[in-house]
Amino acid sequence: MKKVLLHVGTPKTGTSYLQDVLFRNRESLREQGILYPIDRFDGHFLAALDLMRLTWGGLETQAVGAWDRLAEEVREWPGTSIISHEIFSTASPTQIDRALTSFGEGVEVHLIVSVRDLVRQVPAEWQENVKHRSLVSFSHFLEMIRDPARDTRIGSWFWGAQEIPDILDRWGSTLPPEQVHLVTVPRPGAAPDELWRRFSHTFGLDGLELDLTPERANPSMGVPETALLRLINKRVTPVVDPPDYRPLVRELLAHQTLSRRTKSARLGLPPATHEWVQELSRTWVEEIQKRGYDVVGDVADLIGQPAEAFSDPDTATAADLLPPALDAIKALLVEGSRLRESEATLARDLDETRRELEIARRTPAEKTVQAMETSRSGRVALGAYRRLRRR
Repeated sequence: MKKVLLHVGTPKTGTSYLQDVLFRNRESLREQGILYPIDRFDGHFLAALDLMRLTWGGLETQAVGAWDRLAEEVREWPGTSIISHEIFSTASPTQIDRALTSFGEGVEVHLIVSVRDLVRQVPAEWQENVKHRSLVSFSHFLEMIRDPARDTRIGSWFWGAQEIPDILDRWGSTLPPEQVHLVTVPRPGAAPDELWRRFSHTFGLDGLELDLTPERANPSMGVPETALLRLINKRVTPVVDPPDYRPLVRELLAHQTLSRRTKSARLGLPPATHEWVQELSRTWVEEIQKRGYDVVGDVADLIGQPAEAFSDPDTATAADLLPPALDAIKALLVEGSRLRESEATLARDLDETRRELEIARRTPAEKTVQAMETSRSGRVALGAYRRLRRR
């Protein structure tokens, strides 16, 4: 039977690694009858932007028609298809209906939702906002997500992407419980490959020879590193355009530099918020257990770990910020040096191209003269010819 395995999130649950593995192994998967319909790494992200009509720093112009093209590939494929991106979790009922009906008739759709406890998700979402140019403090972020009205941009987005029962209601209301799968992110201290084993089992990838070498990920930063990045945002937002911010700040500084400082204090929740999150999570676990979904892992993983010492990123001192700031400066200097060398190489290549073009445009007589000037006998002959011309 034709199947569609539709993975709709949630964010910060290992989705970047999963999508990296699927993308790099798409040809091997195709040979096994599994389609991962994509021609560029962010193809499903563009399809999600198109389906939900979202604006995203100008990428929405590249996304036009992306969902329809993806759905057409799925309709034409005779076996199993996999679609995966975390921002699908925020889709409206109308958008979800369009997505499910676009696969055509006779297709068995399986919904997959990867989930992680709110104790880790709340600070991770704030950090993700900071990595997307946000200036909002952690305390203000917590106020907005705890506001029952949920009418702020941050509050509405957070709960749209993280409120598990609501996501299951929107995406799974027309599917039988056995076709709705929850993959829980293991608690801290689990085996490093445990999350992949859960993904592999859910997607039917067990026993397949796949390249699991990590290439893309969305690593987290510590408390002083995140605080530093928010200060950087305050300085660069007016002068650095979004197309430049992503490679220089998000990738170079956040992912490639600051995230490697693993000995810093980790982001956590203040005590009052931690208690509120734990209580909310218990109600979610009870609701999930009642519904009879297929849970891969342990639904108790959603409760989260006991509270630890809280380090407030809003009160990080200059002494806290200095070490990551020096690492950031070093990274930018190295990148600046690399760009200067690259610019010099391009300039040399351009000069060489101009010389070759100039030679190519010369007449045959000019080329003959240039060739004769490269040897002693040729120069003697040219000298004799020029003296005769003067007579």
